[in-house]
Amino acid sequence: MQNDFMQDEQMKSLYPSAGAVTRRGFVVTSLTAGYALAMQPIQEATTIKTDAAGLIAGEVKIPVKDGEIPAYRAMPEKKKNCPTVLVVQEIFGVHEHIKDICRRFAKLGYLAVAPEMYARQGDVSKLQNIADIRPIVSKVPDAQVMSDLDAAAAWAKKNGGSDKLAVTGFCWGGRIVWLYATHNPKLKAGVAWYGQVTPPQAANPLQPIAAVELAADLKAPVLGLYGGKDTGIPVANVEKMREAIKVAKKPSEILVYPEAQHGFHADYRPSYSKESAQDGWKRLLAWFKKNGVA
Repeated sequence: MQNDFMQDEQMKSLYPSAGAVTRRGFVVTSLTAGYALAMQPIQEATTIKTDAAGLIAGEVKIPVKDGEIPAYRAMPEKKKNCPTVLVVQEIFGVHEHIKDICRRFAKLGYLAVAPEMYARQGDVSKLQNIADIRPIVSKVPDAQVMSDLDAAAAWAKKNGGSDKLAVTGFCWGGRIVWLYATHNPKLKAGVAWYGQVTPPQAANPLQPIAAVELAADLKAPVLGLYGGKDTGIPVANVEKMREAIKVAKKPSEILVYPEAQHGFHADYRPSYSKESAQDGWKRLLAWFKKNGVA
């Protein structure tokens, strides 16, 4: 059963619980409209709203090992063989902010797809308290996430994408970027926005390893973007990751914005830092170009 989830031999050994992910009913069968309730009210003054003019954009179904998961896809209307970007959600799931990021990529010529990573475990978009979200997220196996991202990449290639594959993720998804860059040898580049890099205080067999422990095994270069005032990811932890990637097989980099908080790219939240977010986005695009994605 484990082979159903992991192609890379090293990653198999890291996820012995993968066999526990079996066929079951999917809790989330379609994406939420609007923004996650946990982050209401939305900061309208700073929220970026990207239209879908000239794009093919909307919900799609991604075939996975045990059924289908919903995803948001955006791509240019008149372009084929687009470079592909997997967009990995915040802890709040695939809501309007993540969809908007996909449209931003599509406006630049990419096929962007954001699969709903919690489809089997629960719909966090309707929960009003982050304390209620965390127990659901803790039940999402890393092995499942790696497999679902592989499935999304395969789907994209068959539906207008090319072999040029990148990944970016935010918050919860930032950690996933580091992991996926050790998992998929076909990946060309990753950009991790304020994702956890060190082990959590409480061990979780479904999420058995921290990014810092995998740094030497990166199969694609990753750019990490972090906030100096992030109370959940201390700069000291980020520096541990910076030290760890010095021996990575693929040269990676970390940038810390001294005045930025966690979630500094999330324009719909009070934590948004326009200057840091815009600089980070420019660096993301340059990183993709440098590593053969654009």
